[in-house]
Amino acid sequence: MALVNCPECGKEISDKALMCPHCGYAAGKVGLAGLCYEYRSKRELFGLPMVHIVYGMGIDPVTGRLRVAKGIIAIGNIAVGGLAIGGVSLGILSLGGLAAGLAVFGGMAVGLLAFGGMAIGLIAVGGGAVGYYALGGGAWGKHALGGNASDPEAVEFFKRFLGSYVEKLQQKSGS
Repeated sequence: MALVNCPECGKEISDKALMCPHCGYAAGKVGLAGLCYEYRSKRELFGLPMVHIVYGMGIDPVTGRLRVAKGIIAIGNIAVGGLAIGGVSLGILSLGGLAAGLAVFGGMAVGLLAFGGMAIGLIAVGGGAVGYYALGGGAWGKHALGGNASDPEAVEFFKRFLGSYVEKLQQKSGS
């Protein structure tokens, strides 16, 4: 074991430490390389850092809590912010495996405007889509257009945005 200086606060810590016990710095060069990384910008807006990136182990070894990226731009396994990108993401614009927010893109997407493998929202587009306006391989909702449904109002609604694609979909379904 050797002592090294923490690049963030300058205090001595063990080279085996996962993160600095003084300031919480956890970078690949401290401790076990590549296990965890965290970047938090000094600049803030509404009390949130402009950018917060959390990578690596799901549990913080110091606090025992889940490591969550929270910021205007948040990137991590779990991300919460204006623009959230992660395995599980919650944000105004959210991208991830399981994504929720206003405009959402993900494997499972839940939001006002949702695009994904399974999309649930006011306007939902996906392999499976559930929404007031729904477009997908399987589509369910007030106005649905897909392999199982062809509501004329849904056709007109989606034609405004997807034009020729909707016409091709109609031709294939024979409507």
